[in-house]
Amino acid sequence: MSSIPRRSLLKAAAVAGVAAQFSWVLGREDARAAGASAGGVPARVGWLEPGGLGAAAGSTFGAAWPKGVHPGDQVFALTAADGTPVPVQTWTTARWPDGSLKWTAHAVGPEAAGAERFTLAPGTPATAAKSVSVSESGRRITVDTGVVRAVVSRDGGKLVESVTRDGVRIATDGRLVLLRQSDLDDGDQGNEKWERFDGEISGVVVEQDGPVRAVVRIDGKHRKGSRSWLPFSVRLYFYAGSESFRMVHTITYDGDQNKDFIRGLGVRFTVPMRDAAYDRHVRIAGEGAGFLTEAVQGVTGLRRDPGAAVRAAQVKGEKLPDPATWDQRVTTRMQYVPTWGDYTLAQLSADGFGLRKRTKAGHAWIPAGGGRRASGFGFVGGVSGGLSFGLRDFWQKHPAQLDIRGAAGDAAEVTLWLWSPEAQPMDLRFYHDGMGQDTYPEQLEGLNITYEDHEPGFGTPYGIARTSELMFWANAATPTAAALVAQAAAVRVPPQLAVSPEDLVRARVFGGLFSPVDRSTPARARIEDHLDYLFTYYKDQAEQRRWYGFWDYGDIMHTYDEDRHQWRYDVGGYAWDNSELSPDLWLWYAYLRSGRSDVFRFAEAMTRHTGEVDVYHLGKWAGLGTRHGVQHFADSAKQQRISTAVYRRPYYFLTADERVGDLMHDLVDSDETFLVLDPIRKIRTEPYTPDRHALSIGFGTDWSGLAAAWLTEWERGGPKAAKAEARLRSTMETIAAQPNGFVQGTGLYDLDTGRFAVADKPVVGVSHLSAMFGLVEMCAELIDLVDLPEFKEAWLDYCRYFNASKTEQAARYGQNFGTLLLFQGHSRQDAYAAAQLNDTKLAQRAWAKFDKSDGYTGAMVWDKTPVQGSDALEPGYEHLWISTNTTALYGLAAIQNLALAGDHLPA
Repeated sequence: MSSIPRRSLLKAAAVAGVAAQFSWVLGREDARAAGASAGGVPARVGWLEPGGLGAAAGSTFGAAWPKGVHPGDQVFALTAADGTPVPVQTWTTARWPDGSLKWTAHAVGPEAAGAERFTLAPGTPATAAKSVSVSESGRRITVDTGVVRAVVSRDGGKLVESVTRDGVRIATDGRLVLLRQSDLDDGDQGNEKWERFDGEISGVVVEQDGPVRAVVRIDGKHRKGSRSWLPFSVRLYFYAGSESFRMVHTITYDGDQNKDFIRGLGVRFTVPMRDAAYDRHVRIAGEGAGFLTEAVQGVTGLRRDPGAAVRAAQVKGEKLPDPATWDQRVTTRMQYVPTWGDYTLAQLSADGFGLRKRTKAGHAWIPAGGGRRASGFGFVGGVSGGLSFGLRDFWQKHPAQLDIRGAAGDAAEVTLWLWSPEAQPMDLRFYHDGMGQDTYPEQLEGLNITYEDHEPGFGTPYGIARTSELMFWANAATPTAAALVAQAAAVRVPPQLAVSPEDLVRARVFGGLFSPVDRSTPARARIEDHLDYLFTYYKDQAEQRRWYGFWDYGDIMHTYDEDRHQWRYDVGGYAWDNSELSPDLWLWYAYLRSGRSDVFRFAEAMTRHTGEVDVYHLGKWAGLGTRHGVQHFADSAKQQRISTAVYRRPYYFLTADERVGDLMHDLVDSDETFLVLDPIRKIRTEPYTPDRHALSIGFGTDWSGLAAAWLTEWERGGPKAAKAEARLRSTMETIAAQPNGFVQGTGLYDLDTGRFAVADKPVVGVSHLSAMFGLVEMCAELIDLVDLPEFKEAWLDYCRYFNASKTEQAARYGQNFGTLLLFQGHSRQDAYAAAQLNDTKLAQRAWAKFDKSDGYTGAMVWDKTPVQGSDALEPGYEHLWISTNTTALYGLAAIQNLALAGDHLPA
């Protein structure tokens, strides 16, 4: 195995990363013209995974359009590959500055189920055979899909009062439940110490009302007596003609980490049971297509046989023949056949679940099976109807649990536990006692040994959040085996429509910083192979290292420990990555280029995690994220570079996901956080007190985060769009006006005017991290959107001189930039400047820094070597397959189409 470079301390995870998929060929003006001329080309749309819509209610996707091609009021039609028109609902998610459409969102329902490929083009959308409608009356909102009708409460504890189908109540009393435990350390964890809190609604908003898609948002907190805590935000999604609906459930932790231990967190429905016990059915999915298939009162396996037709009908879930037609030795003794009313499936780890049942409370549980990874799906009901239910990422976000209670009585109770009450309580306490790090000098010493930036009181989970996705089907009868398999599949991987990478490239969104995968030459193919290798490596590590769990799923680790053959999960700032060096962007640009579903799903999980868990949504640090560490909230560095909207934008515009839209909107005023927390307070050498009219804000990781939020609000046309646009323009102008532009490093910002004070003397303040958290992406987009030559010039100067020699830096700025790192990562700035300035020499330097500097160079060994003595615990993993390169992940990897540098591609 090759030796590890000194920079291994900087991280193994991300900059495979930090723009891993960039191509500057599209920076040329002829590419812009080609995109505009092709703007009228219909967008090609297809399913991410084979199989189409399946049993899902519908799908919502985003489409991108070139600047100036479609007016803001354009309507669109969707057509299947065979020419069949498909009903579609369209709305705008972003506009170009000229008002033309940039991103649109489109929703389809079950009428899209029969096709695999579609085209989206201007036109009049087809009318659906059934539409979704929303009516509001008093304290109730009724949503009717044409198949099912749901009544949503405006207040109280019942989020969903009822779900009916053809006048039959399938489910009632949809509600949230929370179990709290106050103590972990006295050895007494009996049920008498659990407190039950129920969700209480504080507000409801209808966000969409059809004709294809309706969305209702419900907000509130969990209450018991006089205490309300753990805020929730729930969205319900309905599609025209669908028998199902989707729930997106978010909680934000606002408890005392030393007293408020969550013992259980769930969503609960009541299911009326109308049929005879032998016509009631329970279905619980195991792994894949495996199911527990039982009746509440079974007639199979008895000592006396009711008859083959009776047994076959019960297994299929069909109504049994009249008992008078059975063998009467069974009929006259049915009162002695037990009814099984309670079932539980608990997934307490990523590697095992157990299933059990009992007749009723007060009697013993009987093991009913088990396995490794359950689908998180079940059904309870009977031949006259019942409820299917599922929790996405069930085993990935363990501990999770499904409960059915009382199925032998008049009504069953279904609970989908997002946190299983059978698991250990959720423990969010800080993991060490501070070890005497009470002063800044002591904390900096700690940083120098464990890479953890500790500060008392900063390792708090107060304000972090987590989002879960659930699905429910109102069935007219017990579903067939095939229907159940399809429903469970829709829970595991919700069908997602997507436009092609070529259409995204044509639209020049995200600054035009990517192009489709290109293997046209051996050198380009080699780079693509390396990109695929790196993605596969991290995907495999997530599985081998079990990077799963309610709070952890979606993140990766920061740095590897070669001595233990283990990631440094327990070593300060080397543990969870928390978006350090932008792995989020690596993944999203990899998807934008390739259209690969496996990349999309990995990026989706990371977006859900990093935007919720690694960021504060309540309290004084709302709008800031936490630097990498042993716990996602452990480090005292709370910064814009982690919360930045630049990591969320691709997922939002590709899916129109409202929750991610909320996260980005919430950041618009995050410049206010600089009043309460100075990001570099521990290393300042001059006196500084935050002042509303003179806030120290860096032009790199700080400003790029603010700019991303402002840009997103502006192009989305949000309620603060005018303010956001003004802040963007004023900060761009005043960064450009600094004596050294971006190289100045930082400025004093006025919250009231949104402008930086122009410094009276030039300063060099360059960091190797400044451009590694979305600054490149923001500058490329803004230069493309806002005509401000001075800003472009300032950015190009920064791009040209970061990788220049110290002599060249000193000649331009009066002094060099000091000791820097990540030259390969910064080769994309060389590339960008080369394309913009038509500079062949700079293009050659870009390739040289890319191929021969300090990251994934041509000299690295791109294979996998078995390592003995792995710390991996699962049998069969005694050989840890680890890349020889994982401690030098600073590759830019997708400069393969670099404009003007293409002729200088290394052989």
